[in-house]
Amino acid sequence: MPKMKTHSSAKKRFTVTGSGKIKRRKAYKSHILTKMSKKRKLRLRHAGLVSKADEKRIKHLLCI
Repeated sequence: MPKMKTHSSAKKRFTVTGSGKIKRRKAYKSHILTKMSKKRKLRLRHAGLVSKADEKRIKHLLCI
């Protein structure tokens, strides 16, 4: 059986932490930032974790 290929877009978007959790970037930080408050933009800087519901699906895409 051939080797499993990782999903290229998932590979670029997610990273796995040491404990096995999956880190992701927060949405709404790409453009039209002038109307957003500074506080909201600061909070979007920090990475978030993928929810338990989606974790299995993303691990499958990353071949973990």
